[in-house]
Amino acid sequence: QVQLVESGGGLVQAGGSLRLSCAASGFIFSLNAISWYRQAPGKQRELVASITFYADSVKGRFTISRDYAKNTVYLQMNNLKPEDTAVYYCNVPGGHWGKGTAVTVSS
Repeated sequence: QVQLVESGGGLVQAGGSLRLSCAASGFIFSLNAISWYRQAPGKQRELVASITFYADSVKGRFTISRDYAKNTVYLQMNNLKPEDTAVYYCNVPGGHWGKGTAVTVSS
């Protein structure tokens, strides 16, 4: 069974940085399959970053990376903006989601 556990969210001022972690366990063919999504209040969940994609709104500010020894995928978020406020989730195709980690960016 696939398990994804996100961590690293919190409250940060605009311009600050956070690094989110997604610890994966169970059968996952490759960490490359793990993507990051986010859902802001009142909005639909959207894809933020994957191995082949960055949303236009985060390009140049967010970076996805992987530590194969730790079975963990990271999302480094720099120059955060209030519009980045959301719950961030990691996802593996097949309907596997973590419970999310909340990010709040104050202006």
